[in-house]
Amino acid sequence: MDALHKVLFIDDEKHIRQANRQTLELADLEVICHESAEDAYSLINRDWQGVVVCDIRLPKMDGLQFLVEVQKIDKDLPVILITGHGDISTAVQAMRDGAYDFIEKPYSAERLVKTVQRALEKRSLTLENRNLRRELEAHSTPGPRIIGKTPAMEKLRATISQVANTGADVLVLGETGTGKELVARSLHEHSNRRTRNFVAVNCGALPESMIESELFGHEAGAFTDARTQRIGKIEHANGGTLLLDEIESMPLRVQIHLLRVLQERSLERLGSNQLIHLDLRVVAATKVDLRQQAEMGEFREDLYYRLNVVSLEIPPLRDRREDIPLLFHHFLLVAGHRYQQEIPQPTAAQMNALMAYSWPGNVRELRNLAERYVLLGGQMGWSIDRLLSGSVVNEQKRSLPIQVDCFERSLIEQALVAARGSIKDVMDALDIPRKTLYDKMRKYGLDKSDYK
Repeated sequence: MDALHKVLFIDDEKHIRQANRQTLELADLEVICHESAEDAYSLINRDWQGVVVCDIRLPKMDGLQFLVEVQKIDKDLPVILITGHGDISTAVQAMRDGAYDFIEKPYSAERLVKTVQRALEKRSLTLENRNLRRELEAHSTPGPRIIGKTPAMEKLRATISQVANTGADVLVLGETGTGKELVARSLHEHSNRRTRNFVAVNCGALPESMIESELFGHEAGAFTDARTQRIGKIEHANGGTLLLDEIESMPLRVQIHLLRVLQERSLERLGSNQLIHLDLRVVAATKVDLRQQAEMGEFREDLYYRLNVVSLEIPPLRDRREDIPLLFHHFLLVAGHRYQQEIPQPTAAQMNALMAYSWPGNVRELRNLAERYVLLGGQMGWSIDRLLSGSVVNEQKRSLPIQVDCFERSLIEQALVAARGSIKDVMDALDIPRKTLYDKMRKYGLDKSDYK
């Protein structure tokens, strides 16, 4: 039985406990019954994976007192109160004080089951967000997450792991929004330089008149407005990692200066004769073909070869559509944590629309959509064209069998994510026999342990 199907049912009348246990177990829920709140209290902890149903009228500690004690342990643990007619005003006040819901006697089996299932969904989301928060904190060092199971992403992660500690300069290639800075940060955080500075410079955002000063620093009096000494970005990255994003935008005259720094691993600040020795890794990122730029005379060929010691290519999102469900789910969790919002679960039709879209803005566009989805509570109308700022779906030509396989894989993967790897829950959600499910998971390379 999945841990997130647990229900702690508290009532001092034996026949009520037995009847409700049977009702909940028929709904495939695991029920733990107690006749007193004191006995049940020992089971509660902050990570308890279930919900509570408790009668208000109990001897000794009643349901309201029990609610107060539970909230001291975990204010987010759903407590459903069972109330008689005379207790309704009390139950309403209890909801204001933090109870999840109340059920008035006499109640139907359907009312009880539906309320409990909604509470379990909320509990699952709460625990999932907490795990994400812990994971984000744990990942402050080392290593941002590069998410994806397609062969190209597996190869990318493997190469990062292989070269992280070598100190070799790296050239990262990818369209806008594919995550070039994430790759650079991953290289840094998985290396022995992780305790030193990671310095990101967008070469395209620096005015040409300031780029040399920003990169190489200057001494006081080096030029008219240089009133004080300035440590440049390259020197600030000494011992760590320097990311030069949009390297293709760097002026040719600055490229000459940078080439010497890379070759000599030293620099002189503008207006200084003192040589500063450097120990840093340089990661250059670009969205264009630098070799082609060099052939056209728009980028120095010698700098291109100096930067291109190791090359990492990030595929556009349209070329790894199988990763879209995992990425979208991850961004939903991050957005839910960031904005402290509950996360609405996307439907199969919505996921199909995401899978069909061409994603010109790549992963960045998907992340922004996930944030809007969380902030708007999933109310997106789901004309995908309207959601994505009126963009027109530009589906690549793919055969029908490929599109069907892609959609089927995404449905199974979404169900695995929602069920946290529970095969039984996936079988129920997709109404599919166990053997058929296992055959399809084997076909698409899916492993339930990856989703727990």
